[in-house]
Amino acid sequence: MERPDIVVVGSGFFGLTIAERCASELGLQVLVVERRYHLGGNAYSEKDPETGIEVHKYGTHLFHTSNKKVWDYVTRFTDFTGYQHRVFAKVKDQVYSFPMNLGLINQFFGRSHTPDEARALIAEQSSEIATADATNLEEKAVSLIGRPLYEAFVKGYTAKQWQTDPTELSADIITRLPVRYTFDNRYFNDTYEGLPVDGYTAWLERMADHPNIEVLVDTDYLDPAAGLVEEFKGKVPVIYTGPIDEYFDNSEGRLSWRTVDLEAETLDVDDFQGTGVVNY
Repeated sequence: MERPDIVVVGSGFFGLTIAERCASELGLQVLVVERRYHLGGNAYSEKDPETGIEVHKYGTHLFHTSNKKVWDYVTRFTDFTGYQHRVFAKVKDQVYSFPMNLGLINQFFGRSHTPDEARALIAEQSSEIATADATNLEEKAVSLIGRPLYEAFVKGYTAKQWQTDPTELSADIITRLPVRYTFDNRYFNDTYEGLPVDGYTAWLERMADHPNIEVLVDTDYLDPAAGLVEEFKGKVPVIYTGPIDEYFDNSEGRLSWRTVDLEAETLDVDDFQGTGVVNY
């Protein structure tokens, strides 16, 4: 490819959607630059050679949307399984369906509640603190769902997730804690949901498979040695999808990104926990 009409930095969902639309709809020559050794950004997936299981290398990606236009677009590049995401939480010796729903409330409090009874119970328990008066995440959560449910299902998980005591986290981090007063335990409420049948990488490779798209992997756009900033900046439009602090050469310091530590372990069992996700 000679000088492209547009450069896209990053080959995740956003970058490749921009690239595919510009190539297909506008007829533009697009250069996609990816600093990792593979296409797909954080959505990259690969088969584990030992088990044959499709592994999401940078954390699980579960596709869901209620936008039919989006669904019609993505199904041009992949078919989806009928997977519906469900999450469970283990507290002491009990396993509860999550998000919080009527089944969890009944099980946790040890009696059957109608939807109205459950609403009244949560309203009573959450009256300990007014939401407007909450000064930290713990107080905000208690004002939304009450202390018993907060202590059991939110406090420990939040401390692990943020590596910070919830009393030291801003109340603005959470705007609500969803409680369903039905027995619906689907994690998402969207109309369309599933996993790509042959993995995310195959899906994203199809998006990039266009004669007007060229992909450079193992190439850091911001690395002076690559010479790409000098070649393209101010000369062609550049869509940058990478870390914003790096784009500005960390001129205001590095941003404190919240990260997730991923650890993989292969167990010699057919089914370890009976479902995909259990919060411990």
